Amino acid sequence: MAYEDDVRAAVATYLDAVASGTSADIAALYADDATLEDPVGSEPKVGRDAIEKFYSALDAVTRRTELLAVKVAGTTAAFHFRVVTETGDQTITVEPIDVMTFDEQARITSMRAVWSPADLTVTDGK
Repeated sequence: MAYEDDVRAAVATYLDAVASGTSADIAALYADDATLEDPVGSEPKVGRDAIEKFYSALDAVTRRTELLAVKVAGTTAAFHFRVVTETGDQTITVEPIDVMTFDEQARITSMRAVWSPADLTVTDGK
């Protein structure tokens, strides 16, 4: 059970980093050879450098996250959350379900984000 607590803490740390960290901060939560598929069906990113490059789009925008639900089983977490990104003249909201696996240090070894463009809500102005 202690490991499940570590996984839950890793999910919280990930959401905090997505909300207010840099792309390097987020990538540091991943194992060196981790994979990222966001959204599911897109070309997977492999390795921390590719993962940091993927998250670099967040470095220039204001964003916030909210955990809506999390389930943990062993080394796997599935969680539903909201991320709101403000790009200046638009606010983009999406509520993906991420499925992550973790290693023994609770670093992310794989991440698959389940959402589609139809799940995005875009509003003009702030």
